[in-house]
Amino acid sequence: MTIYRKAGLMLLVLSMSMSILTACGSSSDKGTASTEGTEGTEGSDTATEVHKTGFPIVDKPIELSIMAPDIGRQDWNKMPVIQEYEKMTNIKLKLQNAPQDSFETKKNLVFASGTLPDIFYAADLKGSDQVTYGSQGLLLPLEKYIDEGYAPNLKKILDANPDIRKSMTTPDGHIYALRNIQPSAVWYRGPMWYNGKFLKKFGMENKLPQTTEELYTYLKKVKEEDANGNGKDDEIPLASVKLDDLRMFFFGFWGMYNEDIYTDKDNKVHFPQAEPGYKEYLTFLNRLWNEKLLDHETFSQTNDQKVAKGKNNQVALFSDYFPYFTLGGEPSEDNPMMQPVSSDIAGTPVYGKHPGINTIGGFAISNTNPNPEASMRWIDYQFSEEGYSFWTYGPEGTMFKYKDKATGEKEWLPVPDGKDREEYRGTITPNYGINTPGAYENSYVLGLRTSFDDWIDKETATKLTPIAKAPFPSVFLTVDQQTEIKTLRSDLDKYVKEMEAKFVTGAEPLSNWDKYIAQMKKMGYEKLVSTYQQAYDTWAAGK
Repeated sequence: MTIYRKAGLMLLVLSMSMSILTACGSSSDKGTASTEGTEGTEGSDTATEVHKTGFPIVDKPIELSIMAPDIGRQDWNKMPVIQEYEKMTNIKLKLQNAPQDSFETKKNLVFASGTLPDIFYAADLKGSDQVTYGSQGLLLPLEKYIDEGYAPNLKKILDANPDIRKSMTTPDGHIYALRNIQPSAVWYRGPMWYNGKFLKKFGMENKLPQTTEELYTYLKKVKEEDANGNGKDDEIPLASVKLDDLRMFFFGFWGMYNEDIYTDKDNKVHFPQAEPGYKEYLTFLNRLWNEKLLDHETFSQTNDQKVAKGKNNQVALFSDYFPYFTLGGEPSEDNPMMQPVSSDIAGTPVYGKHPGINTIGGFAISNTNPNPEASMRWIDYQFSEEGYSFWTYGPEGTMFKYKDKATGEKEWLPVPDGKDREEYRGTITPNYGINTPGAYENSYVLGLRTSFDDWIDKETATKLTPIAKAPFPSVFLTVDQQTEIKTLRSDLDKYVKEMEAKFVTGAEPLSNWDKYIAQMKKMGYEKLVSTYQQAYDTWAAGK
């Protein structure tokens, strides 16, 4: 078995996850420095004091108040990233952090009070927050500063990815919050993995199932032929926790890109639980259930209970972020990613790809900020490769050093006192455990990745990327649309989930499919689809 160090794993987790955070305060100082490179700007009173490129951002030190969540690993004022960035920029932060678990309440109180920090950072600004506080004038529109040269790194990304810019633009045409952007991201969540030991026993490690029928045959073989060789009938061919972990992956076998709404290649919005493919999905899982190929504890067990079965070498197919999270052991290439299988539906399989941007606003500027141009330049560094490394791993010499600065190749440095690298990272940068804005590409961590990271990328590129499409862009809803959808979903989502369990377990016969569809029509699923179609069309028409 090929064994890899775990050091790079959190790196990959980090690269594929989206984070969030927040802090608050208020500033009063105004810079009075150089006007070089700022000619022609019509902005705030302090705009001409801001350098549009390089460091420092301002020549005369200023202070910005910032509101962000704090996970409590380290006093931000003692973090090397905060200390060094202040020296680089001439911008000092006045911190108004709140514990992560109470941050949402604190943030809402701040907005209600009208006494706002200059900057909201990792502030979990949902779409409704951005629409509401932006339209009320509490948050400044940011596109002006982006397009006038105060965010050259972000503008380069948005110019190359116009759909991402549209997804950040609210229905009134403004950008009120910046997000985490990963244009090359593929996974929405952990994919499905095979237990490599079982595959090897049946000589199938290089011949994975390609169709739903071949998948059924393999799962049945696992159940009936003592795949783990312990002489007991204890194999679990397909393990799941309430189907939430496999639903989206499996939907693709029958042509559905998402477990929620999605658009097809003709830009038509679909509600998958009303599609013919969904009936086929239910029929397949009901077959597995009846033959005990789907774990009969699916709707009652926790993830920890599923993992215990995996570590006991009972599970053949499962979902997790990485296979060893369920099966135990070290990262290795022994447990391959599932190749999505095709069904009788033409054009299958498909895979719902990550849209490249998260849905949560991580940076915003308040209407009381006297230095909006400097604030935009302050955050823009995080949308560069150098800024990503700095804000993620600290200044060079802290966790890494460059082997070749021209190519960006780096190498890890020893962690002081032999500490865990991720634990140590949480003490040097605030960008740990919260949803921060910024950008990421795999090339940003050249030299820091392990061969396991590269293997994961290869599996993804081979098995998922060729059939992948983003199911639905990140769109904003108007206040009326938000209200309507919230009302419709309050009962519809609950009904759909209850019926899924009943159909799969046989508590509700699939012969009642037409009654199920009729009930969903009464509950307004068609109105839900039309509302999302309007929102999508508005997004698609945006520039």
